[in-house]
Amino acid sequence: MIAKIEIDSYVLDTLMRDLVGHDHRPSAYLVYLALVADTVNGRAMLSHAELAERTGLSKRAVQDALRHLAGRDLVTITRSRRTEPAVVEPRFPWRGRRGTSAG
Repeated sequence: MIAKIEIDSYVLDTLMRDLVGHDHRPSAYLVYLALVADTVNGRAMLSHAELAERTGLSKRAVQDALRHLAGRDLVTITRSRRTEPAVVEPRFPWRGRRGTSAG
C-alpha cells in the first residue's frame, strides 16, 4: 500500500511560486518536498546522498538547496557533533500566521 502524505496548500500555491519563480531555486523546492514527505515525528532523517537519490539532484545541489532553505527559515539543521549526520527538520512558518489556511 502506498502511503499518503498531506501537503499544505500554501506549499503548492505560494511556496512553489516563491522558490521556483522568484528565487530561481527549483532544487530547493524539490528538496523541501522530499523532506516533508519523509518527515516522521517532525524530523526528516535523510542524508544528502538519500535526498540526492530521491530528487534526482546531485549531492552538491542538495547541499546548496538545504543552505537556501535554512536561510529562508524553511528548515532547521542540527548536528550533535561535526562528524554526525545532520538532522533536518522542515519548518512551516506560515502556519502561525493569521488568516493563512494550512490545508
